[in-house]
Formats: sequence, C-alpha cells, structure tokens
Amino acid sequence: MTTDQYRLALDAATREYEQLAQQRKEIDGRLAQLAQTIGTLNRLCGFVPTVFWGLTDACRVVLRGAGHPMTPLETRDRLEAIGFDLSKYSSSVAAIHTVLKRLQEARELSFVELESGKFAYQWQQAPTRGVAISEAELARLEVGRPAPKPKPRRRK
Repeated sequence: MTTDQYRLALDAATREYEQLAQQRKEIDGRLAQLAQTIGTLNRLCGFVPTVFWGLTDACRVVLRGAGHPMTPLETRDRLEAIGFDLSKYSSSVAAIHTVLKRLQEARELSFVELESGKFAYQWQQAPTRGVAISEAELARLEVGRPAPKPKPRRRK
C-alpha cells in the first residue's frame, strides 16, 4: 500500500469513529433521559426500586441527561425529582459536591462558568477524534518495520 492509500484509510476510519461517537452521545443522552423518566414514573406509581444506585451513578445519569451545565443544588433537586433517596446523607449538597468534584477530576465532567457568574458541572463528551499517527510512524509502517518496544520501568 502507498502512503496515499494509508491516508485514505485513515480518513475513512476517522470519519466512522466520529459518526459512532456522535451516535454514542445521542444514545447515552437518550438512556439517561429514559432512566430519569422511569425513576420518576416508578415513584409516581408508588413502586419501590429493586436496583439501588449509588450517588455517583445517579449523578452521572442526571448530568448526562441534562444537556446543560448544572450546579450542585440543581443536581440535588433533579436527584430528588427522580426519586433518589438523599435522606441518608447528613448534608446531601456536600456529598453531591464531592461526587461532582471527583467526576470532574476523572474528566467525566467539566467545570464551567455560567453567564450569571456561578460555576456548574457539565457532562464531558466522549472524544470525537481518533489518535493521530506521525509521519515517522506512518513511514515505519509502510516499510514494514515494527514499532519500538517501550522501555521497562525501573522500580525504586
């Protein structure tokens, strides 16, 4: 194969990756909306949930489905609206804030400033681009030489 053929294959793979990432984003958003709807309808019907979520998973669902940044107070209100039991926390807002900070540190959420000057958390989208390959790596692949092995780490 020539370099041009590799580049065409790379472009096709990148386009497909971006399309699939967009589909995953839409599916994740819809799943989060349905989870909230089901939780709310279960509560309105008087059903007791048989699967219990942890606070972290519940926050993920709320923020993923929101489609906009949310403050810890808004997150708490939304959790209560879908029937999540916050009564076991002495300070639910503090617990939620801790979870949101940890999700932000894990890069699942981004910390954004709102027009009002307040700060909020927003669901961080999955990456939409593939991994770039350098010209040197492409040339090495074309020639058929294997990539160098990583050096082993030394223990101290």
